Amino acid sequence: MRDRPSISDEAVLMKWMRLEMGRINEGIVGERKTLAELLAAEKPSARTKGGSEYLFDREVLRELGERLPAKMHPRLRLPVLFYLDTAITDSVFLADAAAVSALQILGELGKLRRMEKGKLWVSRPIAYAILQKYPTAVQIVMR
Repeated sequence: MRDRPSISDEAVLMKWMRLEMGRINEGIVGERKTLAELLAAEKPSARTKGGSEYLFDREVLRELGERLPAKMHPRLRLPVLFYLDTAITDSVFLADAAAVSALQILGELGKLRRMEKGKLWVSRPIAYAILQKYPTAVQIVMR
């Protein structure tokens, strides 16, 4: 009989972590909608990767609609996604240029920040502060 891998074996732990991250990410919106679509919707919602309904906060959408220029409404897909890489302990990244522009217009990110290689890294505390300020319009994805 073959020896089974130890629970402390790194490959076993990584497989378990990927399974858990998949479960956590089931709550992430699968097909993001534009701010324009959500503002026009009677019931602003989307489907999560797990198939559940995800409801957007109308007040947050209204605030974004008022504070962002109209030309941004059809470009900005919500929720804004910050990606958490388990190998990087202090930062998360955005991979959406429209989201970066929107957050700069809102004053949440400095205007001098630039995306490099398709990503803009920010500290976790900044991302969590943005998440708290715009509930339902921002999500954090584990990778």
